[in-house]
Amino acid sequence: MENESGGKREIRVSAQYIKDLSFENPRAPGSLGPTKAAPETAVTVDINAGKLGDDLYEVELKISTRVILEAATLFLVELNYAGLFTITGIPEDELETVLVVYAPSLLFPFARRIIADTTRDGGFPPLMLDPVDFGKLYMERRAEAVSKKAKGN
Repeated sequence: MENESGGKREIRVSAQYIKDLSFENPRAPGSLGPTKAAPETAVTVDINAGKLGDDLYEVELKISTRVILEAATLFLVELNYAGLFTITGIPEDELETVLVVYAPSLLFPFARRIIADTTRDGGFPPLMLDPVDFGKLYMERRAEAVSKKAKGN
């Protein structure tokens, strides 16, 4: 695909890696048996992106998942999964969307698998996170930022 100036538009994943991974199972081994109630799952997702070189960007996908049963934490998984992206020919006004919507959507399936494997290895059924709509997340966070700015915070 070419951009408006005739140059080639390219987004290439140069590397993917775990920056940080934490699993806590504070009530083990008592937490590993059958339960009467269904646990609650709280998931937070955050994205950080930064420029490392001329066409090189790092995008970090931070996922924190806490599973709670009867007001006590069964387990907690925190993952910071990142990718290096070589991006060329993308107009400046589209770059933010590429970095916080498109790039995380490429990383998410790998992060999801890591979390599923980690919870399984921790003695629980694999936790399969629901897909994330990064476009919707981006729009919500932009609206929050505009609202805060309008209120003077």
